[in-house]
Amino acid sequence: MYAYALMPDHLHTITDSALSSGETLRFINGIISRRVINYLQQQGYESSLQKLKRKTQKSDHHYSLWDHHPNVRLLLTEKMLMERVHYTHQNPVRAGLVERAEDYRWSSVRCWNGNPLEDEPLLMDLDLIKWRRS
Repeated sequence: MYAYALMPDHLHTITDSALSSGETLRFINGIISRRVINYLQQQGYESSLQKLKRKTQKSDHHYSLWDHHPNVRLLLTEKMLMERVHYTHQNPVRAGLVERAEDYRWSSVRCWNGNPLEDEPLLMDLDLIKWRRS
């Protein structure tokens, strides 16, 4: 993963993958859903679980964390990548959650700025980005 911002009602992530964008999205959503739902079950948050319950189901799943309206973009140039990284990092500011992007706990902006917290929630693989040489 190269960048992220976990918002109260959605998330932004920038990643590369050998998988298709749909498969990558299903993988990320699946991991997050399983962890959130398991946490709610273990902590006994029944009212929250009831909000996630789905009446019509195509599988055995009883809960769904996502509305399944993905907005996937293929980033083909470094300029496009950097525009999306900046947009992602500024999202908490635009939403009024913080005044400065660096103050938002659930964002990769500090990693990009070279100042990660000691307990940074998720470190980025920035050294894996293959930048063009000027």
